[in-house]
Amino acid sequence: MLFFGEFHYKLDEKGRLPVPPHFRAPLQEGIVLAPGLDGCIDAYSNKEWEVFSSGIAAASTSPSKLRKLKRTMFGQAFPASIDGQGRISLPEPLRFYAGIKTDAVVVGVSDHLEIWSKSAWDSEKADDQAQVWQIMEGLEKR
Repeated sequence: MLFFGEFHYKLDEKGRLPVPPHFRAPLQEGIVLAPGLDGCIDAYSNKEWEVFSSGIAAASTSPSKLRKLKRTMFGQAFPASIDGQGRISLPEPLRFYAGIKTDAVVVGVSDHLEIWSKSAWDSEKADDQAQVWQIMEGLEKR
């Protein structure tokens, strides 16, 4: 499944976030939440998390850098599941990392979802939109 779109939600008092309805079925097997590299929370299906994990295991870098990467990505990852109302609980350490208090934005980015604080997303989105034309022009045509 390809994840795409932008969805605005409010967390409830227990830190639960609705999952966009058309993404709930592909995520029923479980979700892995991890710190994203841009200050958001990455949300992977269990299957995509295995693909991501395999990529890290096959990475070519120094042992010390690989240890740091594994500590950050795996040591700070959390399993999640969708409850009966279509929500997931965002663990407090990840909410703190991403600066999410009440307003969150779920963004589909192909193979996974990103969960942003609204203010951080607004800034990131503006920056991305300002640069995307240069990135598109730099892509090789197939």
